[in-house]
Amino acid sequence: MITDTIAAISTPLGEGGIAIIRVSGDEAIQEVDRLFRAKIKLADAASHTIHYGHIVDPDTNERIEEVMVSVMRAPRSYTTEDVVEINTHGGVVSIRRVMELILKQNVRTAEPGEFTKRAFLNGRIDLSQAEAVMDLIRSKSDRAFDVAMKQAQGQLSTRIKDLRHTLIETLAHIEVNIDYPEHDVEELTNQYIQAQCGTVISSIDRLLKTASEGKILREGIVTAIVGRPNVGKSSLLNALAQDNKAIVTDIPGTTRDVIEEMITINGIPLRLLDTAGIRETTDLVEKIGVERSRSALQEADLVLFVVNHHEPLHDDEREWLQQIHGRQVIVIVNKMDLPNHLDLSELEALEQAGTIRVVKMSAMLQEGVDALEQAISDLFFTGKIESQDATYVSNVRHIGLLHKAKQSLTEAVQATEMGIPIDIIQIDVRSAWEELGEIIGDSVGDSLIDQIFSQFCLGK
Repeated sequence: MITDTIAAISTPLGEGGIAIIRVSGDEAIQEVDRLFRAKIKLADAASHTIHYGHIVDPDTNERIEEVMVSVMRAPRSYTTEDVVEINTHGGVVSIRRVMELILKQNVRTAEPGEFTKRAFLNGRIDLSQAEAVMDLIRSKSDRAFDVAMKQAQGQLSTRIKDLRHTLIETLAHIEVNIDYPEHDVEELTNQYIQAQCGTVISSIDRLLKTASEGKILREGIVTAIVGRPNVGKSSLLNALAQDNKAIVTDIPGTTRDVIEEMITINGIPLRLLDTAGIRETTDLVEKIGVERSRSALQEADLVLFVVNHHEPLHDDEREWLQQIHGRQVIVIVNKMDLPNHLDLSELEALEQAGTIRVVKMSAMLQEGVDALEQAISDLFFTGKIESQDATYVSNVRHIGLLHKAKQSLTEAVQATEMGIPIDIIQIDVRSAWEELGEIIGDSVGDSLIDQIFSQFCLGK
């Protein structure tokens, strides 16, 4: 148990209606009471009540700030410790002056994520729930938020605990047969191990099926908009963002750098990268922009390759289509409002071969946006996204551990088929049990815990 008292600003710095300082620890109420002047002492206040008063410098009796102070007594608080939250005016000077007074008491500045870390160490939440808290904060769409909320509420933890319970039953059965070999029937024991491990492997497979979709909901799809100059890439960005984010002119080469915009399509977060038109150029600035376009193309999960309905397909466009073969590519035939000079049969043949998908649009008139959004959704999701489904696994660490646990159990099943002694098989089953335990923090080292919580924001 950690007993010292910590404090941090839990709201973004800047001007706003209010700002909040959170204080947690055995002496939280006592330390804030030294600064708080009101009709009631915080030491006498009931848990989960809020009180009006002033923060006063105890050395000068100067009123520093007008505040509302909330009291949450252990164990019914976020950290399971005594917690005090001070609501001040949202100015930078206000929050700084109050924070300085608090840190003059027997209170230290909290480390990043330390409040959530204490909630984990004190047993209120497990490690997967703690990681879901950060996913909630970083959610880029409503569906990503819903998935993170389900994980924070412990639905993934429940699934993992059920799997570990099945494995601990298997280990207990193996232990009995090791201790009392005279009662062991090898064939029946092997059948039992195969059945139990097979059940857990099937459940892990169901979790892993949602891993790529969960990761997309959590991190978004890096989407590069590429094509020749003046085919309408910036107009497409503006149409998808529903805002004039990029300059649109009839002059080729207007976009000289990669313009980035975060949007949500059908609940799927997309990190759009509008790139400079790809062409040979002697303009030094545009040349750098083209090179950045090539780099953006390499890191992209999805390529929106824009061609002009008003022009024939160029040889360099055919070359680029060959270079991005095997990637997730949607070819956007833009400027459908203009007369047709493009032979669509060439692109339609590639679509029929499964190489690309073709969407016809007029980005300037915002026609075909719905068709593009549906094509993106169909490309990355096997069916309708169900954020209520608690089986979504979005955390890379969790996905890796599920793969390891599955491998350990697969090796255990193979060992039973090869007639390997049961005490050797036990090692693989126990490894799987421990790997699943790492997801919820039941078997994890201090260094990993520190690394995970160091990624949290200060004050959470």
